[in-house]
Amino acid sequence: MSDTPLIFIDVETTGTRATRDRITEIAALKVVDGYLTDRWVSLINPGISMPSHISQLTGIYDDMLIDAPSFQTIAQSLREWLGEDCLVAHNARFDASFLRNEFKRADITYQPLLRCTLRISRRLMPELPKHNLQALLAHFNIQQARQHRAEDDATALWQLWQAWQQQYDDASWQAALADEQRHRSLPAHLPSEQLTGLPASPGVYLFYGHNRLPLYVGKSINLRSRVLDHFQRDHQDDKEMRLAQQIQHIEWEETAGDLSAQLREAQLVKELMPIMNRQLRRQGHLKTWYWPTDQSCPTLVSGKAISQPQPGKLFGLFRSAKEAKDALRSIAEAHQLCPQELGLDKGTGRCFANQLGKCWGACCGQEPLESHTQRAQDALAAFQVKTWPWPGRIIIREKSRKNGPTSHHVVDHWCYLGSASTKQRALGLKGVAATFDVDTYRILNRFLREPERHNLTVSPL
Repeated sequence: MSDTPLIFIDVETTGTRATRDRITEIAALKVVDGYLTDRWVSLINPGISMPSHISQLTGIYDDMLIDAPSFQTIAQSLREWLGEDCLVAHNARFDASFLRNEFKRADITYQPLLRCTLRISRRLMPELPKHNLQALLAHFNIQQARQHRAEDDATALWQLWQAWQQQYDDASWQAALADEQRHRSLPAHLPSEQLTGLPASPGVYLFYGHNRLPLYVGKSINLRSRVLDHFQRDHQDDKEMRLAQQIQHIEWEETAGDLSAQLREAQLVKELMPIMNRQLRRQGHLKTWYWPTDQSCPTLVSGKAISQPQPGKLFGLFRSAKEAKDALRSIAEAHQLCPQELGLDKGTGRCFANQLGKCWGACCGQEPLESHTQRAQDALAAFQVKTWPWPGRIIIREKSRKNGPTSHHVVDHWCYLGSASTKQRALGLKGVAATFDVDTYRILNRFLREPERHNLTVSPL
């Protein structure tokens, strides 16, 4: 055993979000040369009410915290007591993230060296079905007075550490500690070997939780860098912390470039519905404003109109008719357009907006209707949906790296039909039915503005 001091620590909190929830109890046991030499134990007044489900879990209630010190009060003395010693905790990133954020609120920097007993357990005893603290204590027959109380958990953790040292020879023990440190930036439940071969190239990655529950789908032009970046910011970002706490499995797919990655990401999110992807989910029936060339006002139509040739212009993509009407009304007010002539209000003659001086009077002959139509279309120009510039389907060839893969994407009126590694195989996608998706439209529209810049070659099919 190294003579480096170790601090076995546990914190209880008001929740799981390190950036917003607060510490309610701290227990830290200082061990030097294998002997317990000092301890720090205190309830902490979080300054907020305890959620009832957390109180039921921990046994810590608001009335127990009224006279407890705030973290701000004990921050300086606790920081001095902790020094630069290594913290040992079960799922150490969780405890450390709360400590770092609490110290940050007190204008104190704290970036401790960590040892995670959850990761150590996975390396020492991979055959165990569970590695939570209660399961490990039961395995070693270690008795614990109370669960989810900081001092009892920290004490049990120290006993678990001693049990490991007694069971394993020094070489095995040191090898487990060394391996844990080599992968200390990884989530505790994620086997390090799953990152073997993760390339620094474009692609999509998939994070899974317990029982292969889809957690998150992402894309990047550098898979390795992006995936590892998720695990560096968990103490700063609640979403990253949730991922780090739940992730147990990673998969990835290498792609020909950024376009392939974005198309595949949008496709996978809609197929798998990962719980932490808010964007790119399946959307309802979208609406758009269709302005025929021979009409003086637009008509609200289905967003599917984008994938069909139209003798007019389309403006905006909206999740509902209400959202579309609210957007058009806002533009009308900003440009003093007539809501009656735009079809937003019913009636004939002078409109109410004109009576208030907020309409130039297309409704009552004060402004020529042609002038009003032109002003309205000019005001909507920034929202115009780009029409399909080709007569039919196209193939987009993508190859971003000399020795990387090549993809041929088949697209018809903004509808993505699929991809193939060769043009010949892509031709076989001709019979695929076209289905419009707004996310695919936005991705394709962005890349097809400057195809050469993205290493794309576009040709009619």
